[in-house]
Amino acid sequence: ADGGDAELELSAVRHQPEGLERLLARTKFTKKELQSLYRGFKSECPSGLVDEETFKLIYSQFFPQGDASTYAHFLFDAFDADRNGALCFQDFVIGLSILLRGTVHQKLKWAFNLYDINKDGYITKEEMLEIMKSIYDMMGRCTHPALQDSAPAEHVELFFQKMDRNGDGVVTFEEFLETCQKDEDIMSSMQIFENVI
Repeated sequence: ADGGDAELELSAVRHQPEGLERLLARTKFTKKELQSLYRGFKSECPSGLVDEETFKLIYSQFFPQGDASTYAHFLFDAFDADRNGALCFQDFVIGLSILLRGTVHQKLKWAFNLYDINKDGYITKEEMLEIMKSIYDMMGRCTHPALQDSAPAEHVELFFQKMDRNGDGVVTFEEFLETCQKDEDIMSSMQIFENVI
């Protein structure tokens, strides 16, 4: 009886992904790509769900030269679309589809969501500074040329000078979208973001 109870508990914990046809409709991946992504996801996460600590451990392996934990936290929140504290395959693959194959508008909406830490519809200097510091921490002290401690704050000031069109101290999605689409320098600096996904 004990074995049956343990098996029942384990099956209740396992997360069943959406059907393949539904994911094909919701992403820009092919059937073979989805199957391959799913195999990789299941090998790392047999239960079908990834909690934040596991996500941080997996993500940190890609940036051994720095501390990726804070950025991984922000990234986890951006992927966790339903805000339930765990990533399922659908959360992961839908976000990945946007980042890799989405339109410019979709990618910028996803990036805005990442920077809008408290999800109130605005990016503040404080939020942007937290994200920038986490990116610089993740990249480590081994960059050439060496980055100054003031680099994240300077990046944020430049960002706000260009983005905060009405000078109210916050950036709305409309300001973010309009500026990014018109300013090649900002689109280039946004590549930092895409390179650390």
